[in-house]
Amino acid sequence: MLNKSPVKKILIVACFLAAIIAAFFSLLSSPQGIPILNYHMVDDQTDSRLAVGTEEFAAQMAYLKSRGYTSITPDELMQHWKKGVPLPEKPVLITFDDGYKDNFTNAFPIMQQYGFTGTIFLITDYISNNEWYLNWEEIQAMQQRGFVFGSHTLSHTPLTTLSFAEAEKELREPREILEWRLTVPVTYLAYPTGAYNDSIRDLTKEVGYDAAFTVDFGRVFKGDDPYALRRIPIFKSKMPLVNFYLRLEMTPAAAMLHNIKEKFWPAPPEEEEL
Repeated sequence: MLNKSPVKKILIVACFLAAIIAAFFSLLSSPQGIPILNYHMVDDQTDSRLAVGTEEFAAQMAYLKSRGYTSITPDELMQHWKKGVPLPEKPVLITFDDGYKDNFTNAFPIMQQYGFTGTIFLITDYISNNEWYLNWEEIQAMQQRGFVFGSHTLSHTPLTTLSFAEAEKELREPREILEWRLTVPVTYLAYPTGAYNDSIRDLTKEVGYDAAFTVDFGRVFKGDDPYALRRIPIFKSKMPLVNFYLRLEMTPAAAMLHNIKEKFWPAPPEEEEL
């Protein structure tokens, strides 16, 4: 009987070799599509792969600036796709999920230093109710400097685990809360834990969102489903700038490697997407 262990090892090696070949060819030309970066925390104290250190984050923003990237908003991305409104030569959409307080205390001043704005998806039950998360005063201060805020639902419960009525409430009520507080339309969502299916996608559109962001790895292209937008996850790394460069500038190869790693060596449950 065939031993499965050696076969599995051969398959893993073959996949890595394929990724290396893809990485080589990706060096020969600039990657296509628009990168959407996906952060969570910018913090030096939290022991989680979701927490990028402040020096790491500053180096990443400095890299973007030195390479001529310009931050854009979800509205600008949608207007480009729908109406052909021009984008900067090298656009990047910088997003944060959950709305941690360090987005204001750490990420915000660094991004201001380099002239970048970002989009933060908020869990509305936590706003001003949990010391780890943003309060309304911080949110409004960032909004005044060009930051955009979207919904990450009421409670961050994976929408695919809820009844239709519960999912509708999780989608609809945060929009109402955020629009009342921020006095602007709120039409963008990030799916909690990245969980969605066709029913959730359709419901998201039905309650009034213009687009929704996933945790699927990749760049976005004109013609993509606006309710299944891919992003480039940025995690804590032992080689942060190298890892950042590979994910940003060699996205197809990095996505392949990431998917292989997640398949064979998945992150512990406590480190999965919050």
